[in-house]
Amino acid sequence: MDFFERQEAAKRKTTVLTLYFLLALFFIICGVYLAIVVAWSLSVEKMANPWNPTFFLYVAAGVLTVILIGSLYKVIVLSKGGEKVAEMLGATPVDPNTKDPDERKLLNVVEEMGIASGIPVPRVYALQNEKGINALAAGLTPDSAVVAVTRGCMERLTRDELQGVVAHEFSHILNGDMRLNIRLMGIINGILVIAMIGRAILRGMSSKKSRSSGKKGGGGLPVLLLGLILVVVGYIGVFFGKLIKSGVSRQREFLADAAAVQFTRNPSGLTGALKKIAERKEGSRILDREAEEASHLFFANGLSKAFFRWLSTHPPIEERIRRIDPLFKVPFFREPTLEPGGEDLPTFMAPRQLTPDQIVSHVGNPQAEDLAFARKIMTDLHPLLSEAAHEPFGARALLYALLLDHDQEVRKKQIKTLESHADPAVMRHTLMLLPVVDVLGQGYRLPLVDLAIPALKSLSPNQYEVFRENVRHLVEADKGISLFEYVIQRILVHHLDPFFGERRPSRVKYHLFDQVQIECRELLSILAWHGNRDASAAHGAFLKGMNELAADKTFSILPQEECHLRLLDSALERLSEASPLLKKNILKSSVQCISADRMIRVQEVELIRAVADSLDCPIPPLSPGGAITP
Repeated sequence: MDFFERQEAAKRKTTVLTLYFLLALFFIICGVYLAIVVAWSLSVEKMANPWNPTFFLYVAAGVLTVILIGSLYKVIVLSKGGEKVAEMLGATPVDPNTKDPDERKLLNVVEEMGIASGIPVPRVYALQNEKGINALAAGLTPDSAVVAVTRGCMERLTRDELQGVVAHEFSHILNGDMRLNIRLMGIINGILVIAMIGRAILRGMSSKKSRSSGKKGGGGLPVLLLGLILVVVGYIGVFFGKLIKSGVSRQREFLADAAAVQFTRNPSGLTGALKKIAERKEGSRILDREAEEASHLFFANGLSKAFFRWLSTHPPIEERIRRIDPLFKVPFFREPTLEPGGEDLPTFMAPRQLTPDQIVSHVGNPQAEDLAFARKIMTDLHPLLSEAAHEPFGARALLYALLLDHDQEVRKKQIKTLESHADPAVMRHTLMLLPVVDVLGQGYRLPLVDLAIPALKSLSPNQYEVFRENVRHLVEADKGISLFEYVIQRILVHHLDPFFGERRPSRVKYHLFDQVQIECRELLSILAWHGNRDASAAHGAFLKGMNELAADKTFSILPQEECHLRLLDSALERLSEASPLLKKNILKSSVQCISADRMIRVQEVELIRAVADSLDCPIPPLSPGGAITP
């Protein structure tokens, strides 16, 4: 399956999860009804017919209310992003400017993979007190994702092995697994509420009994029995929850392993990490008391071995290794010693010849070449720019510097506007970065934006509002908007507005081309005119893209004067609500359109990134100047 098919599969998994949830609800309702009937029969001399449909409906309504409130509460708490999950497990953010060599190694690996995957770099957390080798990715969307890694994982793994673990977690980010996992946590929490009520009743009865010791007491047996049955019923629900987690998680771990190997093209890295888990005493164990709740999020089993193998959220380590390395045999070989410094950087490869199909196939499915390209970008960056991108103060200054126009008259207006609205210290930092940004290669601009987004998420809501307004002032200073300015603004708004509550994430509304054919015509017309000045060439590029969507229909390109960026904005807003498989066709048609001349220019790279971002399609960075084969 490609990225788009995996997104659809994740949605289907959610439907199956809902059915399991309804089945568990039915058994829990029946169990609670039975508990009340038994308690009632012990508290009165003679009981009416045990089956009372009206009373059963009241019980069902009460149980549903309790479970749904418990689930909704957990989902709301976790909807604030993966940071909440990481903090729940006792993780702390890794300082972007850390001097700790293990943390620095981790940050470099995550940043390289974020750039190679075409998504904003996730925030990095460390489980400092955990000596086991483990990691997790959490969040509802790639924008809200975090990667958390144990101290044991950082200290015990080589760079190659750490890269394999992080690549595994990036697969979960890209494949839509995280949203499913968050919903699963909400369901389990709701079911557990029943057991919590039962325990509260038992504790209350125990306390009452101790206070009234020595006195004759009666009538407590029905309540005691009610509490006991509720605990049993609640844990039956938890058993179903474990079963659901096991069924949902195990196969996805195999898929994530395969994706990690394909991403890094280094099977020994991932298998090396898995072997070290198997041969170390603490293995992948997570000691935090909340580990049970998040057990299905981990890279490897974070709990003690399940009594029943089919209740485990992860496949056996040996089986995972054999799927990657069929020649593997137990027992494990002796653990190799860590060598300082990690491996050498790979040689940077020249722009590759890719077909539009290959470009689209890389969406959510980055390759080793993309990782090498990202590492080249990271090593080429001036230290001042890299440092600025890692903290909120410098990130704002960096974005302002990127948006300052090369035309000196326009730049003077922009600087004057910034001096009136921006923090004076940020303004000084902007002017300090400006000479370095001015000589920055165009292919490095968007990766810098990706690096800066995690730091910008650390702004307060008021700071973000001021930053957002300043970006708008910079873009509008020359009474127009360039393509690069549009792309930067589009990326920032798309990734940061939902995080700060300025807008809600898009939801799927359209599944058929006919529902969005007007917007597709607008999009392809704009792409065709931006890539071609000649009317004939623009028309040919438009038709090439449109034939990918509707070969049996006749469409004409819009006049050039109508193809402004405001029209592109409105078209992308509607297209962002298309289904994953429809987005795949839209993106492929866009690539076909801009590649009609078999070349990708810098402006076209930036424009296709804006389109892909708006469609929530994480596309790896394309190399400007690269050839496109038919």
